[in-house]
Amino acid sequence: MAILKIARMGHPVLATPARIVEDPSAPEIRRLIKDMVETMMDANGAGLAAPQVHVPLRVVVFQAPEERSDPGQSEEERFDHTAPQTVLINPQIEVLGPEIEGGWEGCLSVPGLRGWVERPAHIRYRGLGLDGETIERVARGFHARVVQHECDHLEGRLYPSRMTDLSRLIFESEIRHFHSREGQAAS
Repeated sequence: MAILKIARMGHPVLATPARIVEDPSAPEIRRLIKDMVETMMDANGAGLAAPQVHVPLRVVVFQAPEERSDPGQSEEERFDHTAPQTVLINPQIEVLGPEIEGGWEGCLSVPGLRGWVERPAHIRYRGLGLDGETIERVARGFHARVVQHECDHLEGRLYPSRMTDLSRLIFESEIRHFHSREGQAAS
């Protein structure tokens, strides 16, 4: 396994739609996935798409751990809001309702920045897993956000292009100032 170099915003591979994986069981795809997981973990990321490691294929890896979910949720709600480390090959997303939810997003390809992005709150996604089995899940909250974020990479899209208010694109090191300014405005 290897830690792969992550493409940064501005690299053409991040602006080009990814190709379908024709043979999900190919040894080079399995090796790519193992390297992507290792790279994601090394970078402390929640997800990674193949174009981010200079491979224009429709492959994503992600995780939505329980600590990222709302502690007040029921057991059933928590199930939709969390996901183990997951591999999706040739993923598809279906929006399940009109509700939109905003949240702060970061990206390994846009290091040091965070942006407020609004996305559909309730989705269903499907794709092939590492062993070629079909994975289909319903997702909400951070789980839905991370899947949509990673699948955007497969379309050649980065989160800043989804932002409606660029005044909410900030350096991670300054987020505490932004939150204190928001708190003062609400008082």
